[in-house]
Amino acid sequence: MKLKHRLVVEPGKKARLADRNPDTTPGVKDKDAAEEALQKNTARLAELQYLLYAENKHSVLIVFQALDAGGKDGTIRHVMSSLNPQGTAVTSFKVPSTEEAAHDFLWRIHKATPRKGEFAIFNRSHYEDVLVVRVHNLVPRSVWSKHYDHINAFEKLLADHHVKILKFFLHISKEEQRARFEKRLDDPTRQWKLSPADFSERNYWDAYLEAYEDALTRCSTTWAPWYVIPANKKWFRNLAVSQILVECLQELNMEFPPPSMDLAQVRLK
Repeated sequence: MKLKHRLVVEPGKKARLADRNPDTTPGVKDKDAAEEALQKNTARLAELQYLLYAENKHSVLIVFQALDAGGKDGTIRHVMSSLNPQGTAVTSFKVPSTEEAAHDFLWRIHKATPRKGEFAIFNRSHYEDVLVVRVHNLVPRSVWSKHYDHINAFEKLLADHHVKILKFFLHISKEEQRARFEKRLDDPTRQWKLSPADFSERNYWDAYLEAYEDALTRCSTTWAPWYVIPANKKWFRNLAVSQILVECLQELNMEFPPPSMDLAQVRLK
């Protein structure tokens, strides 16, 4: 069974995070095997990106969501290292600016979606409007509860225009988050990454899990599926994301376009 089938949230089924062990490493025996496979996958991703650019029919949108210290930055760094930066854009969505807040919640998102032949990577995304907005009651329930349908319609629009959408929730345990925070506290080169919110947000752990479960359940669709990545072990997290990307992009059956000229007539002097 392909890894994407093991880790996908089946459309129409409840996403129960309690049933998904963040320590598991399905199909992978150890770290060495995972890192060897990761190298092969990243090389293959570079090939697929080149083919995507040449064919110029599809684009790829990759969405990363996670609780604090879940590993979004690390995954992007390790898995996407082989991609050509000329055809790759990474957008990190933070608190909306004054201009962004004056528009609908998808306005700033749509501007960052990829053009044909390119990759776009979202570090956090439009899902913040059914996660942090919901957990902290930033808008009434009557507002954020409508966003699931808006998101599904938005992603269907993108998919209809040949955007391949792959969404990854990096699933870690509360204990693993604590361990990662402790490492940052002890490492002067990483202390800058900490903020008071990192620690205060732990008080909302259960509320966030509930919000994530609803988002994963209501917004995992055939055109934009969610994958829950067991992320306590970073080496498996990286392998799993890379493997699913390769599996899904290969299914596009991309081909190089024919030459734009009759090569038989070319005479080099």
